[in-house]
Amino acid sequence: MRTENSADLFERARAVIPGGVNSPVRAFASVGGTPRFVARGEGATLVDADGNRYVDLVNSWGPLLFGHARQEVLAAAEAAMRLGSSFGAPTEGEVRLAEAIIDAVPSIEKVRLVNSGTEAGMSAVRLARGATGRAKLLKFVGHYHGHADALLVAAGSGVATLGIPGSPGVTAGAAADTILAPWNDRDAVTAVVAEYGGDLAAILVEPVPANMNLVPPAAGFLGFLREQADACGAVLVFDEVITGFRLARGGAQEREGVRPDITVLGKVVGGGFPLAAFGGPAELMDHLAPDGPVYQAGTLSGNPVAVAAGLAQLELLDASVYECLEGATRIVADGFAAAFRAAGVTAQVTRHGTLAGVVFAAAAPQRFEDVAAADHAAYARFFHGMLERGVYLAPSGYEIVFTSLALDTDALDRVVTAAHEAAEVVAAGRTG
Repeated sequence: MRTENSADLFERARAVIPGGVNSPVRAFASVGGTPRFVARGEGATLVDADGNRYVDLVNSWGPLLFGHARQEVLAAAEAAMRLGSSFGAPTEGEVRLAEAIIDAVPSIEKVRLVNSGTEAGMSAVRLARGATGRAKLLKFVGHYHGHADALLVAAGSGVATLGIPGSPGVTAGAAADTILAPWNDRDAVTAVVAEYGGDLAAILVEPVPANMNLVPPAAGFLGFLREQADACGAVLVFDEVITGFRLARGGAQEREGVRPDITVLGKVVGGGFPLAAFGGPAELMDHLAPDGPVYQAGTLSGNPVAVAAGLAQLELLDASVYECLEGATRIVADGFAAAFRAAGVTAQVTRHGTLAGVVFAAAAPQRFEDVAAADHAAYARFFHGMLERGVYLAPSGYEIVFTSLALDTDALDRVVTAAHEAAEVVAAGRTG
C-alpha cells in the first residue's frame, strides 16, 4: 500500500499546523504510522491521497448515517448555498430544523442551534448554572463533553488517547467546581450528592459513553441518576452528541427510557456539516437570552447550509434506518468477535444497538480505568492490520466503530475477512 502522498502532506502540515492535524487523534500518535489524508468519500468508501480505498468504519466520527456524499443531503446543502452561505439573521430553515428535533427527542420543547458539540456542551452547563444559581458539576471519569475548560477534567476520547490527564491552560479555578465519579458507580454518586447536593447545578453524562471506547450504563443506572438529580435539585444533562439520532431517532433517552432536563446534540443533527444543538423544557430554555439572563450567542449559529443538510438527513430517518444500521453493526461486531476467537486473541467486542467497540482485555469494560488498562499496543496492531487490508478504523483504542447504511453485503464481507486476517496479525505480535 503506497502512502507517499499522505506522508508528504503530513510533513507539509506539520510545518504549518500544530502536530500536522486540526484534531489530535487524527495524527495516529497512539497507533503509529502515517496518517491517511483523505481525498474523497463515496458511500461506504474513503479514498486517500495515494488512491487507496478503504471501507469506512469511522464515518466522520458518527454523523454520516448514510455514508459519504448522500445525494439528498448534498442537494439540500447546495440549494441552500446558492441562496447565500450566511446571513447573521434568522431563517425559516432554523425553525423547521428545531421543529424536527423537538418532534424526535422526547425531552425537548425548545432548542438552541450552535456550531459544535463543545459549544453546545459548555452552553448547556452555563444554562444549568444560570437556572439553578449553583456552581458545581458532577461528571464521570472518561466521559468527554468537548474541550471547554471545566469539562476537560478526566475526559476520555482524544485526551485519553494522548495520555493527557487534563490540559495545561485549564486553571485550577476553572476545574474547581467539577466533581468526578467513576462510571456505573452508584455509591460514588450517592456520596457526591450527599456532600455537594445543595451546590450541584448539573449531573453531566454521556448516557451511553462512547469516548472511552463503548461502556454502556449498568442496568438501571440512568434511572438512578435521574432520581439523584431530582432529589438534590440538579439539572440532569445528557450529552447525546454521539447517541442522538444514531442510537435511535430519539437518541439514548428514547432507547433507555430516561428523560434528561437538557439534551446536547451534534454530529448526525448536522448531516456532516458543523452544527450542534442543546434543548430541554421550555421553562428551562427560557432562561436563555433574549428571554432570560443567561447569555449565549454565535454569528454562524443556525447557518443555513448546515441547517439544510441536517434537516435533509433527519427527514430520511425512520424505524427501518435503525433496524438496518443495527444489523450492519451486529455483523461487524460478530465478525470481529469470531475473528478474535479463531485467532486465539483475548479481546472484548461490545455492542449497544448501533454502536460497537473493541477492547483488548480479559473482561468487558465497566469504567474508564478498564479501558485505560487494556492492551493498546494490540489495538494498534489490529488497526494497522485492518488498514492494510482496506478497512479504516478509528486510530485510537478509546474510540468506537461507526457503521453506515452505505455498507452493502460486499463491504461487510470485506470487513469480516479483513478482521480474520488482522486478528492473526495481532496473535503473531506483528505490526501489519
